Amino acid sequence: MTLHAVESRLERGKRALAQIDGKAGDNVVAALADIAPDFANYLFEFPFGDIYSRPGLDWRAREIATIAALTAMGNASPQLKVHIEAGLNVGLTKDEITETIMQMAVYVGFPAALNGLFAAKEVFAAIVPSEREE
Repeated sequence: MTLHAVESRLERGKRALAQIDGKAGDNVVAALADIAPDFANYLFEFPFGDIYSRPGLDWRAREIATIAALTAMGNASPQLKVHIEAGLNVGLTKDEITETIMQMAVYVGFPAALNGLFAAKEVFAAIVPSEREE
């Protein structure tokens, strides 16, 4: 039996979220506790238990795709910040994140890319230099 057969979607999702997002994921779940605790379970199970845990892409590639998608949306700054932090957690450099966001200007326009760059700037500024080296 494989690990995925024994481990529930919820357990697998909680493990993946903790490894990818660290405290940022915990903060989202805690913020939902008083209004929609079941929604937190959906976040664990589907995005992280099912999608992020699939083979085929490593977490770095998944975070590049997620950062690009959230940048393209142009209106998801809180989620983009969480995934910029997650990108750093899984080994992306500040330069890789910045280049991913800049690439989006070609396809979604300068306003969305600018919003993404300002979100990245805010996340990068909040990080203690010794926490992550490029």
